Amino acid sequence: MTTPSPMTVEFLQPDEAAKVDAALLSSQEKFLTRLAIYALRSLQQISQTTQTPAEEITPDQVADWIQQDATIQAQVDVDASFATFFSNLVVASQKPLVQICQETEQPLAQITVEQIIDWFERESKRRLQS
Repeated sequence: MTTPSPMTVEFLQPDEAAKVDAALLSSQEKFLTRLAIYALRSLQQISQTTQTPAEEITPDQVADWIQQDATIQAQVDVDASFATFFSNLVVASQKPLVQICQETEQPLAQITVEQIIDWFERESKRRLQS
């Protein structure tokens, strides 16, 4: 289970970044993996704040969370275009995260970084073999 940590603008912890760097993935796939890990963390925090299942969080809820998060506000110049861009990235990552939940039969809140990396590696192998 991934425990939500306080939000920072650093998208991954150093150990998480090292695990993604070591994965057998292309640069694009590593980017998507990093994005999914950060989205998971964000969705978990939004879920706790709004009492909404992470799978059901909307772009508007992500944008509201960005506007209310003091850490992000202090570290990033948040305007409407950033909030929309960031919200769409987080919500786009829900699809692979939901697929991981279905495969592992776990709620999104209990998905781990290792499971995300493993899923992206398996998807990469599947695409290469087809």
